[in-house]
Amino acid sequence: GLLPDYLPPFDHAFSADRELWVCEQPSDYYRRHLVLHEGTHGFMNSILGGCGPTWYMEGTAELLATHRLKEGRLELRTMPASRDETPMWGRIKIIQDAFAAGKAWSLARIIEYTADGRFETEPYAWDWGLASLLDRHPAYRQRFRQLREYVTDPQFNDRFKRLYADDWENLCEEWQVFVADLEYGYDVPRNAVEFGPGDPLPAGGAKVTIAADRGWQSSRIKLEAGRTYQLRASGRYQVANQPRIWWCEPGGVSIRYYHRQPLGILLGAVHPDHRDSNGPTPLIRPVVVGLGAELTPERSGTLYLRINDSAAELGDNAGEALIEVVEKT
Repeated sequence: GLLPDYLPPFDHAFSADRELWVCEQPSDYYRRHLVLHEGTHGFMNSILGGCGPTWYMEGTAELLATHRLKEGRLELRTMPASRDETPMWGRIKIIQDAFAAGKAWSLARIIEYTADGRFETEPYAWDWGLASLLDRHPAYRQRFRQLREYVTDPQFNDRFKRLYADDWENLCEEWQVFVADLEYGYDVPRNAVEFGPGDPLPAGGAKVTIAADRGWQSSRIKLEAGRTYQLRASGRYQVANQPRIWWCEPGGVSIRYYHRQPLGILLGAVHPDHRDSNGPTPLIRPVVVGLGAELTPERSGTLYLRINDSAAELGDNAGEALIEVVEKT
């Protein structure tokens, strides 16, 4: 007799105005998560006057409800370090499985999705993913947090697109990179793509350094379609510091593999001058450069480089690789 007649059927939790209901859960973590999630809806409705469209409403609630409770201290808005830290939550696995099956959601699909009375789990994962990327990314965070001012505006999504208009193509690509490499402990700031257009390669070639503790970085070197380029890499950098420092060169260390390639091996991708908004970014389909490789791009574009490492484990890296690029004649 505690559930009002006006509540719709729900499997886990529901909120209305300043009240919320949560079904008992087998996981203490997920029970707390649901209380925080629905409590965020109640807070936004009470203090802000609304929650915005589905993706923002659920994304914000998922973002803030993902938490850590340690020694009586509650920390909200955390990036889970492991599956064991967030039992029953499962958002990261949903995204990983969808990407592996070729069914990842695009930004447009997330933004346009409406629940229409359904309470499916999958959309919550994509809403969390987008909110998590926007809130943690140094170039996007401020604008994302500004969106709370528009939660009662029927044109919320239009405002969102205008706020990010200058970066929309970059954001769409970064979303693909985020989805492709997502794992527990994903370090959004370190994996933020360093975009930058390339300049024509000088006749004598050019050299560029790439940081080992960052994701994709523009070399600022433009490669022309149909021409062949020789890449040679050198340097020594750190790819781990426990239980001792792991030193690595651009050829990688075969004692451990990531994405079926040696840890620390140098990767490259040619980012086309004219992007295909409907296709996958080359940044999720890199080529192996290692200590040296030849590239003959099918489309003109800027050379991007990074070392092969987990998106969650860049923080213990240090040093840089030196790459020389010359046109092969």
